[in-house]
Amino acid sequence: MIHPSQTPLPLKSGDLLRVIAPSGSLRERTALDRGIEIWRSRGYRVEVAEEVTAVWGYLAGTDTARRAQLAAAWEDPDCRAILCVRGGYGGMRLLENWQWSPTATPKWLVGFSDVTALLWSLTQQGIVGVHGPLLTTLADEPDWSIDRLFQLVTGQPLPLLQGDSWVGGVATGKLLPCNLTVATHLLGTPFQPDLTGTILAIEDVTEAPYRIDRLLTHWRLTGALSQVAGIAIGRFSQCDAPEGISSFTVAEVLRDRLTDLQIPIVANLPFGHDGCNAALPVGVVAILDGNTGELRL
Repeated sequence: MIHPSQTPLPLKSGDLLRVIAPSGSLRERTALDRGIEIWRSRGYRVEVAEEVTAVWGYLAGTDTARRAQLAAAWEDPDCRAILCVRGGYGGMRLLENWQWSPTATPKWLVGFSDVTALLWSLTQQGIVGVHGPLLTTLADEPDWSIDRLFQLVTGQPLPLLQGDSWVGGVATGKLLPCNLTVATHLLGTPFQPDLTGTILAIEDVTEAPYRIDRLLTHWRLTGALSQVAGIAIGRFSQCDAPEGISSFTVAEVLRDRLTDLQIPIVANLPFGHDGCNAALPVGVVAILDGNTGELRL
């Protein structure tokens, strides 16, 4: 049985959105400003936390400071969405000593890559999030992808995504988009969602083929992959092996580690790093059609 998740109220013009930096430190202020302007051009009030430019090693401030940003946005009764600055690393550190306040009105949490840790933690509370462009990547998206993000947060139907069929069959289940590396490190923790009957949507960046192999083998050894009903594969960018080194390609690794599971698999879907990153809701029911190569919501 698929238990329904709670979708935050659709955004409307004039709503207040808050910007936080829960992970790595900001590298491109211009990219951030361009992303904020896109949201403002759609009629939203965007409030930027002063601390988003903080630097603490490779993190955007101390854990305490970043956790406080998240808590302030989540507990603000006027805030309707939380927009993440960038990925990098650090989101999982916030989960220590963290609880989503049950008194807060559910609001949209938007981001991907390292933000996977927060999105997966939120979906455990039965609240839908958005695996989609960060503020520092939004301006590089094609128009259709930007439109798709706003269609999602305003409650409009989303068009299907077309990929390539690797294994046939049709699966229906809760959609769990994620960065593969981050999700792997959540396995076996209290923040791993129930994977039973889910459609796992994976992407990654700058991971050599042998490391992708190691990650997927870990999923196999833990039994996690045997729980999912279907797998949607996005972009694995900058994941080529160094020249002169004997290696499988990423596609060969993915086929070797996944296609024997006897579940529908659709690859080359338009989401992930270094290219169009189609927004995907986290925790809603989706249909993965391995016969036609379609992901439908």
